[in-house]
Amino acid sequence: MSARRPAYEGGVAILGTGVCLPPRVLTNDDLAKRVDTTDAWISQRTGIKTRRIVEDGQTVRDLAREALGSALDNAGLKPDELDMVLLATMTPEMVCPNTAARVVAELGATPAGAMDISAACSGFVYALNVASSLIESGAYRTVGVIGAETLSQLVDYTDRRTCILFGDGAGAAVLQAVDDPQRGCLHQAMHSDGRLWGELYVPRDESHLPPDAEGFSGAYNTLQMNGREVYKFAVTTTQRMMQEALDAAGVTADDLALVISHQSNKRILESARDRFGLPEEKLFINIDRFGNTSAASAAICLHEAREEGRIKEGDLVLYCAIGGGMAWTTSLWRM
Repeated sequence: MSARRPAYEGGVAILGTGVCLPPRVLTNDDLAKRVDTTDAWISQRTGIKTRRIVEDGQTVRDLAREALGSALDNAGLKPDELDMVLLATMTPEMVCPNTAARVVAELGATPAGAMDISAACSGFVYALNVASSLIESGAYRTVGVIGAETLSQLVDYTDRRTCILFGDGAGAAVLQAVDDPQRGCLHQAMHSDGRLWGELYVPRDESHLPPDAEGFSGAYNTLQMNGREVYKFAVTTTQRMMQEALDAAGVTADDLALVISHQSNKRILESARDRFGLPEEKLFINIDRFGNTSAASAAICLHEAREEGRIKEGDLVLYCAIGGGMAWTTSLWRM
């Protein structure tokens, strides 16, 4: 039996970030050639103009490996300094082994721990919370967190309701223990309600259909979504969980430097911004360029925000996400 570790007295810092975005761009006009839609119709309802799609032979493992490698370079660290890698994805390359283990091996980070986390669009923020807790436990010093998706493999490009929404990509962050106890996660929350699973799901066969499968497209192994119900749930839940995070930490929306949210729908994001009176520059939005990349979206936003100088040390940043499950999560950080 190992000795009990002393209480951790330091903080946690996000030292580096990176992304990997497929070069292929799928525009709204491209989709209009496949289904009955227009650029104006998609833009007005979702805010999306383009999304990235993997090339033939490019896998979620490729995206994840490149994103984490870039994050390590950004942090000035080597792969063998990683103690653990968490990969959030709903499109793993295989059921077994987990994709994170192969990323660890290909980066040269063996024998770092490796674990895939499946929480749909909430995945990266879930993983961020888990990574922070692992470091705060004192058992781990440096943890790589990845959000990576190849949602194009689950999209039915004859279904207008879903094919306009989703894209591929990956983002990553490297977290490390630091001496400053003021830095790191001030509050985190992870929730789920599996009773709502039938609003967003990927059925393998008839046994996986909800009792009321009226909206089923007829294509198994593709994303099925009750867009109206998901939208209503996301609007109310996003605002509630943001307020709960602020109250738990004893801060206000005015104290926030930035909100980094999963990119589900521009109207959902703007409703939250209006509810809290946030100026435009305090809510990061890139859904217009990348669409909904599920677990990758908040990770991509984080990297772009750092690259644009919109986050600096000491800033208060709120991460939030809602995904299939239904699952929702927040993570409030002093950067």
